[in-house]
Amino acid sequence: MVDQAQKYYVPEPSRYPIFGSIALLLMASGAVMWMNNVGAGKAVLAAGVLVLIYMLFGWFGAVIRENESGKYNKRVDTSFRWSMSWFIFSEVMFFAAFFGALFYARAISVPDLGSLEHRQLLWPNFAPRWPESVAPGGMDPFQPMEAWGIPAINTLILLTSGATLTWAHWGLIANRRGQLKLGLVLTILLGVLFLGLQAYEYVHAYTEMNLKLSTGIYGSTFFMLTGFHGLHVTIGATMLIVILGRVLRGHFKPEDHFGFEAVAWYWHFVDVVWLMLFVVVYWL
Repeated sequence: MVDQAQKYYVPEPSRYPIFGSIALLLMASGAVMWMNNVGAGKAVLAAGVLVLIYMLFGWFGAVIRENESGKYNKRVDTSFRWSMSWFIFSEVMFFAAFFGALFYARAISVPDLGSLEHRQLLWPNFAPRWPESVAPGGMDPFQPMEAWGIPAINTLILLTSGATLTWAHWGLIANRRGQLKLGLVLTILLGVLFLGLQAYEYVHAYTEMNLKLSTGIYGSTFFMLTGFHGLHVTIGATMLIVILGRVLRGHFKPEDHFGFEAVAWYWHFVDVVWLMLFVVVYWL
């Protein structure tokens, strides 16, 4: 007879994966239709988002109920930890691709274009520097983004949010629920403040600096890297709000709280990516 502690809980077949597939199909189809000016594109995209939200609430809710009912043991907890680790690794590779594109453009492509052979094919007075040119041929002048200002403030905000989240974790481990709740609230507010300042930075870049996604390789890599990071901050803040809701309902124990830890791992990953962005994209 197998000991209960050694059993691995296997849930019943779920309907939610098929809803996830339907959501992705609708979102992709709607986006393509929208980009090609098909009238129903926006509606199809919105329908996909709604189906995705339904799937997330239903599937995550089922997992939470299973966990709170005591069906998970250490073996399941280990599986969750490995799964989250591989997910974060996939995110590392995602950003590595964009950092790699930035490195190739700055360290290889632009210097190579400055060679005598290639310069004959470019506009007059091309200079192999980064940004590739303040006023490339056929393009209006633009200003590169400075590091000291909103980017530096946002760096301080994200570092502080990592500290408040760690403080909340300490409160959970010590079973100080007030400290746990306050730390989560502060972390969420700091994340929202970061996003607000980044939105202001984007508006300023477009309206005052003429820095846009279409502004050469500098503009495209800048907005792709910082934009995807902003998306990850949004996802992380949403996850923290869910965790706060669970805390308010009395979930998580000092000895059993991987749901909280998983979100904390993700948030600290977002912090580290921003530090790299600040140094490589803004500062250097």
